[in-house]
Amino acid sequence: MRLNNHSVEGPEGLVYQCRLPLSSATLDLVATAIRTHLQKIGSRWRKLPPGRIALIVLAVLRHDQRLSDVAGGNGVSASTVRRWLLEVVGLLAARAQRLDRALKKTTRKGGVVVLLDGTLVRTRRRTGDENRPNYSGKHKVHGLLFLALTDERGNLLWISAARPGRSSEITAARHDKITTHLRRAGLGALADLGFVGLDDDPDDPVIVTGRRATRGHPLTSAEKEANRLVSRERAANEHGFADLKNWRILTKLRMNARHATTLLRALLVLTNAEVQR
Repeated sequence: MRLNNHSVEGPEGLVYQCRLPLSSATLDLVATAIRTHLQKIGSRWRKLPPGRIALIVLAVLRHDQRLSDVAGGNGVSASTVRRWLLEVVGLLAARAQRLDRALKKTTRKGGVVVLLDGTLVRTRRRTGDENRPNYSGKHKVHGLLFLALTDERGNLLWISAARPGRSSEITAARHDKITTHLRRAGLGALADLGFVGLDDDPDDPVIVTGRRATRGHPLTSAEKEANRLVSRERAANEHGFADLKNWRILTKLRMNARHATTLLRALLVLTNAEVQR
């Protein structure tokens, strides 16, 4: 189902409609979260009903609309829309599974392997001392690094906390103790060459990566074929990241790492509501 949304107001006060390509189940999910929260805190009144609030917040997240434009099209202030956005993002992020629970759930469903990868979400270039940490020499842009686990079909299971763009994927994975959590859950993981050396037990590895050629030791035909097999199995992981980045608010983040972590975990919940392979 596609939802029609009265969205933005132009400089002459004209309001137009735009289409929000989300299912009604996602709208119900957000509206129910808002309604439950209002009952919990004993709030009896809001400027708009929960369904309309949910629609406005989803429009901001999906299309990255300016808050003032969305506010003008719905008869509220930009500060009100901002407050609703932060409130809903916090409610949804609280529903995102933490690493140990996500892995245990995968094990209960009969899963044996997950896919591990990292992605850089672009941010505005900051000034002063905050500029350099977010610059990724690998990607040549400013951003925040996130690690993610997906199942074999590419469904997102878990997203890490945000780290500065200059951080390496393997260091982030070690900080999150991913290998320890995998062993506790009895699972293995496929990863790219950026995670070579992550596993601390080569005799009983839980992280499977390809082989990297060196100057004195080129890859054999068998090693090249093994690399192709790992890459083929890991392809589903890229689908998970693509689904996540369909939320255009991630085109270029305008927030710090703490709020970015909350936002990504909220989008994880929304993405899983929309996409289930």
